[in-house]
Amino acid sequence: MDWLKQTAPSVTVKDIRSNISDLRVVKSPTEVALLRQAIDLSDDAHLDAMKMVRPGAWEYQIAAKMVETHAMGGSEAEAYAPIVGAGPNSTVLHYDKLSRKIEDGDIVVLDVGAQYSGYAADITRTLPANGKFTPRQREIYEIVLGAQEAALKAIKPGMDMCRKGNKSVYKIAYDYIDSHGKDQHGKSLGQYFIHGLGHNIGLDVHDPGDTCRPLAPGMVVTVEPGIYIPEENLGVRIEDDVLITESGSELLSRKLPRNPDEIEKIMAESAKERTSAPSR
Repeated sequence: MDWLKQTAPSVTVKDIRSNISDLRVVKSPTEVALLRQAIDLSDDAHLDAMKMVRPGAWEYQIAAKMVETHAMGGSEAEAYAPIVGAGPNSTVLHYDKLSRKIEDGDIVVLDVGAQYSGYAADITRTLPANGKFTPRQREIYEIVLGAQEAALKAIKPGMDMCRKGNKSVYKIAYDYIDSHGKDQHGKSLGQYFIHGLGHNIGLDVHDPGDTCRPLAPGMVVTVEPGIYIPEENLGVRIEDDVLITESGSELLSRKLPRNPDEIEKIMAESAKERTSAPSR
């Protein structure tokens, strides 16, 4: 900038970063197509993880398998450092050490997304380490799922993800969490929803876009409620990628199961296959 002012002192200089950010908020059809590719690869990686997670496996092994699935499908890089957090690590939002051996009874949060042709997916699933949710794990999981379903039902053009106002999808999810279930001390669970409901995705996993800006057709956002209770070593997040359409929204990551019964079924079938496979 100093060189430009010296070389052409009569030129008026304007910062256009905000203009470029505005252009990135609404995706073109080609951008949406590339995001679909990234999301599809991420769905495949999460399905592979569901079949692999079990007591005795290491967090880094699950992450490595997911990265391999992305690469084999044409992903040139990870959209962000993979998060695989078991037990107490499930309550750490951006846990990236991947150093714990998964133990029986753990809950495992997998926040892993592929990058495809420069475009980033962002998907999270929460799994029971041994393939079966405990009653408490299932209770918290179903509250998070209910909050996500309420948000997905409401999300459409004109709504926003602000933390206030009567158009807030965040408030819908928060109010659901705060009115369902209690912690071990009888207090409401809203205090354990410690982040926003979502963000724009695109060329960056956290793409430009103000959460208080009304949603518009062509935006692609995450919807990711969560509950994190360190006292119980229990963290649950369910995150999906959503395209805002003219009439409402489209769940781009719908191929990946969210229902706890479906997740348990996939994990049980893979465990059975491992048991019956001939030893080498």
